[in-house]
This record gives sequence, structure tokens and C-alpha cells, in this order.
Amino acid sequence: MKYYKKLVGKRIYLSPMNIEDAEIYVKWLNDFSITDGIGTSGRVTSLESEKEWISQNSTKYQFAIVRLEDDKLIGNCGIHDLDQSKQCAEVGLFIGDEENRSMGYGQDVLDLLLDYAFNYLNLNNIMLKVFSFNERAINCYKKVGFKEIGRRRQAYYLKGKFHDDVFMDILREEYKNTGCSD
Repeated sequence: MKYYKKLVGKRIYLSPMNIEDAEIYVKWLNDFSITDGIGTSGRVTSLESEKEWISQNSTKYQFAIVRLEDDKLIGNCGIHDLDQSKQCAEVGLFIGDEENRSMGYGQDVLDLLLDYAFNYLNLNNIMLKVFSFNERAINCYKKVGFKEIGRRRQAYYLKGKFHDDVFMDILREEYKNTGCSD
């Protein structure tokens, strides 16, 4: 599978998505260890539906997360709900296989997405949503500079329990890599 280095970080790069990766995404998007954290465990993802989704979204700021050392696909990320007039958008990401989690890749991904959003797309506010039980993700987001801006209480039901939606954001002026401190 061929990837293109659109945004290059320390240990990963972001590439346009490749339809040939649909099978890998289907495996991940039917894995509860991933979907519980992104809120899609109630869905069943088929190969056909994933190929269609990739075809429709491959030019909409959706990226494959690829390891630099071996060009291995390890996840997916994107910028969505972009509102150019308000200079706002949301970001999201997931790392597929457990062996690639807690390795700092998520922080690299966010650094690349934020740099791109602030310095190329001219955005000012980037938001994300995470579930309150996902401490690993919340800690990652805080390291990058995201701050909690509010909660929607008991808005996510999973395995017999309710959890809060935690909303976090970061402003261009708060981001360390804006290119303004050369």
C-alpha cells in the first residue's frame, strides 16, 4: 500500500487515506477496544460501507496515520465540522492496534493536525470530544494543550454505565507550534 507524506512528524506521518486499507479499518471499527472509546460500538461496519466512506471522505481532511520507521498504518485522524467563517473545527483520532497505544503517537498526530489547522487552514479554535472514562486520551490531549471547556453529563451509555462527554479545546494563541515564535 502506498502512502504520501502530507504532514510529517517525529515518528509518524499523515497521508491521504488509501481505499486498499479498508479491510484494516473494518477490523478496527468492529473492535470494541477501539469503538468503545470513539462511541461507535453500536455500529457494524462492513467492507463495502468502509470503502464507500473512504471514497467520500478521502479529500476532506481525513488522514491515515502511518509510522515513519516502517510505513505501517496505525490509525486514522481528521479535522471535521470545519467552519471557515468562525475559524473553528473539531479533530478526532484513533490508534488501531493496542501495541501502538500509549507510545506517544497520539500526541504527534495532534501536533501535526493543530499545526496544519492553525497555520494552513487559518483556524483559531479546535475542539474535540472525549468520554470521561478515557483517561489515557484526556492526558494526551492535556499534554498538547487542550483544556476542558465543559461536560455533557451522563450522555454516553456503555456496558451498563453512563459516562460524561468531555469537551476540550485549544486556541491558536495557546498552541506552541504556531510558527510565531521563530
